[in-house]
Amino acid sequence: MPARDVETDRIRRIYDRRSASARSKSRDSGCKWLCSQAYGDTLEIGVGRGRTLPFYPQGVRLTGIELSGVAVDLAERRARELGLDVTLRQGDAAALPYPDEHFDTVVFCYALCTIPDDRTAVAEAVRVLRPGGRLLLIEHVRSPNRIVRTIERLLEPLELRRMGDHLMREPLDHLLAEGLEVERLERSWFGIVERLVALKPEGEELAQAV
Repeated sequence: MPARDVETDRIRRIYDRRSASARSKSRDSGCKWLCSQAYGDTLEIGVGRGRTLPFYPQGVRLTGIELSGVAVDLAERRARELGLDVTLRQGDAAALPYPDEHFDTVVFCYALCTIPDDRTAVAEAVRVLRPGGRLLLIEHVRSPNRIVRTIERLLEPLELRRMGDHLMREPLDHLLAEGLEVERLERSWFGIVERLVALKPEGEELAQAV
C-alpha cells in the first residue's frame, strides 16, 4: 500500500476515535467568520461532525465531505436536528468525487492540518472551484515568530503521533502555487492561526498565474 494511503488510513482511525468522543475544540468564532462568507454551491472539506453547519448563510447549497464515516453519521444526525438540507458523504480530500469547476465556494475549517497530502488537497479544491469562486480557510499554521515556531517544531512529532496534527504547515504557499489571488489574510495568536480568503481567477488569468 502506498505511504500516503497508509497515513490516510491512520488519520481515518484517529478521526473515528475523535468523532466518537464528546470532546470538541472551541473554535466557533473563527468558524462563524469563515462560513458566513460562503455563497452559492459550497463544499466544505473536512466537515467533521457538522459543527459548522449552523454557521452557513441561508441560500447556501452545502455539500460536506469527510474522511471519517463515524463523523459523517454524526454530521447527518446534526443536520436532521437542525432541519438543514445538506449533502454529506465520506471521501478523501486528495481525490474529490466532483467534476471540475463545480462549486462557487470551497471551505477548509481546521482541516488541512491533518490531511496527509495537503498539497494535493488544495489542488483538488482549486480544481472543483469555479472561476471567480472563493476558497475560504482558517487553520493553525507555522508561526512567523521564531520562538513560537521553535516550540511548534518541538511539539509537532508528538502531535503527529497523538492527533495527526501538523503544526508547521503553511497552506498559503499551496494556494499561491495554484494561482489563487489572496483577497484577505489575517493572523492571530502569535501567527499560529491564519484566516484567508482567496479568489480563483477567470480562465486566462489563471493560466498565466500558474
